Amino acid sequence: MFRVVSVLSLLVVLTACTHDKAPVLKEYQTQNVIVVVIDGPRYSETWGDPLRANIPVRDSLSDYGVLLTNFRNQGVTFTIPGHTAICTGNYQSITNDGTQLPYYPSFFQAYLKSTGDLYTQCAIVGSKDKLRVLSNCLDPDWQNQYRPFFNCGVNGDGTGGYRADSVTLQQALNTLSSNQPKLMLIAFKDPDYFAHQSDSLRYIDAIQKTDQYVGVIWNYIQNSAFYKDKTTLIITNDHGRHLDWIPGGYTTHGDDCEGCRHIEFLALSPDFKSNVQFSKEYDQVDIPATIKELLHFPMNTGQGEIMLDLFR
Repeated sequence: MFRVVSVLSLLVVLTACTHDKAPVLKEYQTQNVIVVVIDGPRYSETWGDPLRANIPVRDSLSDYGVLLTNFRNQGVTFTIPGHTAICTGNYQSITNDGTQLPYYPSFFQAYLKSTGDLYTQCAIVGSKDKLRVLSNCLDPDWQNQYRPFFNCGVNGDGTGGYRADSVTLQQALNTLSSNQPKLMLIAFKDPDYFAHQSDSLRYIDAIQKTDQYVGVIWNYIQNSAFYKDKTTLIITNDHGRHLDWIPGGYTTHGDDCEGCRHIEFLALSPDFKSNVQFSKEYDQVDIPATIKELLHFPMNTGQGEIMLDLFR
């Protein structure tokens, strides 16, 4: 009896000790994350083209990153809902004109609350003024708190309308240089803008130019002592565009057709695999879950899953 009691006691002690141990967090090299959202190119004009004629920069960068060939918007396929899903980890039916805040907090707010960093350590830089709504939310526990720096639209303060992507690129580079944000979203508009104008030539040209802008951002990262070898870069879209047989074709979007839902995802990171691609389905709400894993901050309001296939 004594021996049995002793063994049981030992098991209880060992179990208690195990439960008392703090969880061990995996160490990552990533200290910064930059998400580039290119508004509204159709997948058939980007990665769906076997020649990838419009995205030679991203095609070359894929040698160093992870390409997801079945990445999707599973919510409302408009600009504000798509960006909201990317930032909050939740699909929400939200007005697309910038008059309604997302309900849930963004990964920017979650990061700033967790770290106590200055608001300038998170940044949103976008061509569309209405993207200012991404800096706040309606959740009463978060509203008007932990808001990131933002520079959106003509005046930068979320007013004045849309500005050219070339201006947004320069503003993004200025922000990277002056603020050195640890978490940043850069949003280019031109593929969507010119497609809505039924200007097929400028639509394709905009896809090609935003591809060049991705290269400029990547080169900046590689030539910065602050960002090099410590930064994860994610390139994706808020939505796609109608397939040709849908009324309006490439000029519009907003339903659940394959053209609107199938979007791009390429990620380059010191913690991700390189020169690989996966066809497993992931979607926009998985982006915040993966970011919080990389940077080790809590975000319990998101609905996505960590994209484990990406990691080394």
